[in-house]
Amino acid sequence: MRGGASSQPPIGQCIESLGSGNEMVRIFSHYLHRQTLLHVLFDLGLILFAVVAVVLSQGDSASSVIPFVASHGLSLAGCMFVINSASGLYQHVHNRSITESCARALLGLMFGLPLAYAIFSLLPLATGHRELVTMAAMAAVAAVMVHRVYAAHSGAQSRLRTRILIFGSGAVARTVGQTLKEADPHAQIVGYLAGPNEENPEVPLAEMIDSRGSLTETARSLGVDEIVVALSERRGGSMPLRQLLDCKLYGIRVVDIATHFEKTLAQIKISHVNAGWLIFGDGFNQGSIRTAIKRVFDIVFSAAIFIVSLPIMVVAAIMIKMESAGPVFYRQERVGLNGKTFKVIKFRSMRTDAEKDGKPRWATVNDDRITRVGRFIRKVRIDELPQLLNVLVGDMSLVGPRPERQYFVDDLVSKIPYFAVRHSVKPGVTGWAQVRCEYGSTVEESIEKLQYDLYYVKNNSLFLDMLIMFETVAVVLTGKGAR
Repeated sequence: MRGGASSQPPIGQCIESLGSGNEMVRIFSHYLHRQTLLHVLFDLGLILFAVVAVVLSQGDSASSVIPFVASHGLSLAGCMFVINSASGLYQHVHNRSITESCARALLGLMFGLPLAYAIFSLLPLATGHRELVTMAAMAAVAAVMVHRVYAAHSGAQSRLRTRILIFGSGAVARTVGQTLKEADPHAQIVGYLAGPNEENPEVPLAEMIDSRGSLTETARSLGVDEIVVALSERRGGSMPLRQLLDCKLYGIRVVDIATHFEKTLAQIKISHVNAGWLIFGDGFNQGSIRTAIKRVFDIVFSAAIFIVSLPIMVVAAIMIKMESAGPVFYRQERVGLNGKTFKVIKFRSMRTDAEKDGKPRWATVNDDRITRVGRFIRKVRIDELPQLLNVLVGDMSLVGPRPERQYFVDDLVSKIPYFAVRHSVKPGVTGWAQVRCEYGSTVEESIEKLQYDLYYVKNNSLFLDMLIMFETVAVVLTGKGAR
């Protein structure tokens, strides 16, 4: 198959290279690692299997309560999913030490074991049977935690990676290769294949692949699962569309560079996206139903969090007042939905003379304007809790882009493409950028955060909101993340 016309492959061959490995799956517009999804299902199934199997082993005397046991098992499995998600045990992280994974697992056990005991102590079983099922449930919880640590460090995932061919050899292809290796050290990059008009490669020569006929023939002979089109030059016949279509018909995934970064890094790379891709692609669904669901979610959860955290806020207010003179709360104008301004409310974490010269300054990691109490409440996000009032009155959402000051917005809109797009949704107390990267105190760091914000605006859903809430808990527990 060269150049133009070619025969289509048989149907059986079209599906033979659909690929296994650790590819991404899309759930409610959000990309997840398939391996992560399989781990979640395995853990949930393990708990359910353990408790039902114990009941079945007791014979007919206990078989009548299987529906009750199964429902309790599902409840425990759901609780463990929340605990593991909040502990960060389902995050796709490659540089986490085994010590940190064990610490997170032990934290999960501290919550999971009492929950298992509480849930199964209510079963309508004879005392002996109930104790046996309860012990099985607690053992299953422990097994889930062991599996979480084992899965993260066994190296089994590295043997299931998708085989990726990068079609291109210029600066764009080099960027794709670098980001792939940073996002996943075990990524199986088969190599780089130069495009028709690319003569001076900017990628490692040792990783260049010699053509084995057409692009389709080369990809099939190498057992490629996915091709990332990263050509520096796309004009003058540089894009072999028919050959790329043939690859797709043979079951090889073909993605452009913008989609590659979206699914691999969960961000929209500004340097490799254009208005057409944003306009004609999917996403950016802000319909009335989604808006109504999100508002109900905001009211219910922000009210619940506010009530639960009220004692913490009282203690924080007392500590702030004892440390330094000045107001407990800090009110400041921020830019919200559709560019409308509002007054955000937070606990004061800086000195009262933080901007005595009247010039706005970005907060930084080791900002000397932050008080001792302020440093602690910022680290564990207590200073953000009063923003729940902004959520209840409708100025903010629980999840969304961080609200910025008008001074910074005016500056960043003039310097960064698509920055104003983040104002098409309500700002949030937490957000995708906040749980994914550190402080943004420069234009470059603001671009990095914007790329996560754009991903959220494009793919936002109740499912993604819940994932961000879980990851926020993990950030609070570990003291990591952005502000």
